Amino acid sequence: MSDTNQSSIKEFIIVGFPGLQPQYHSLVALVFFLVYVTILIGNILTTALLFLERSLQKPMYYIILNLALSDICFSTVTLPKIIVRYWFQLKSISFVDCFVQKQLVHYFGTLNSFIMMLMALDRYVAICFPLSYHMLITNRTILILSCMLWLISWIFPTVTTIHQLALYYCGPNTINQCYCESNSITKLACDDPTSSMMVSFALSMFVLLVPLSFTIFSYSQIIISVLRIANSQSRYKAFSTCSAQLGIIALYYVPRCVVYVTNTLRIIIRIDFHILLVLLYSLLPPMLNPLIYVIRTTEIKQCFIKRFRGMIVSSVSN
Repeated sequence: MSDTNQSSIKEFIIVGFPGLQPQYHSLVALVFFLVYVTILIGNILTTALLFLERSLQKPMYYIILNLALSDICFSTVTLPKIIVRYWFQLKSISFVDCFVQKQLVHYFGTLNSFIMMLMALDRYVAICFPLSYHMLITNRTILILSCMLWLISWIFPTVTTIHQLALYYCGPNTINQCYCESNSITKLACDDPTSSMMVSFALSMFVLLVPLSFTIFSYSQIIISVLRIANSQSRYKAFSTCSAQLGIIALYYVPRCVVYVTNTLRIIIRIDFHILLVLLYSLLPPMLNPLIYVIRTTEIKQCFIKRFRGMIVSSVSN
């Protein structure tokens, strides 16, 4: 493999949706802009509420706080470039910036996957071992585990980035995606990318399947434990405590699994539809997560209503 400095490509071209007609570019840019604003407003409000409301400073809500912060970072890494690409036709991105974006995209994707696993662990202990929950899952425990996840998640994309930077890039330089990501970059290498692709695939499977396997195991145990509860009201309450997390997890994993299955089985789908699926699992969860927290989590909903009413009363009195 060649040294990175020998690559003749100085910039990449972000194609976006190859089949999209130019007359729809402004509309697509507006949609992405509204998605970005929605993600920022929802997750910033969630973050502020979790920081300010002392009654919400509990292990489960610290996990939600981590997810909200990660969602803000991920959307900020990806969406501004998509927006300017379609709004101002700024298609190019420098070689270095593309790899920086790729590193951050996969870092926050990896982090989200591990946060889902931590969320499943919290609900597993809470439902299956309720008497030990407050001893095992404390604010300090979640803080330590969260810090570890933010650090460990950096390792996996860094390994793939090092492999990809060692490849020689001489053209073409068009990326058929809305942002720089691993597979799109590797396909452009002039060297044989097989080794790099195998490493990337193995790490991607680990990051996806290990948390997903633990999540499936934990929620299957939760369902078994809940079904053993004789009291229907207690059973409903137990299910309601983890229904919000199940919604978040489904939004995150289901579209990803569809993409990985189609790639593995070599099912040919239109490139525009493939890009849409990637954007679906990348951007829909950050946009809907705050709504799920507020609608499905009683404590957060009550605190949000209390704060909102307080703001209205304060503004009226002034």
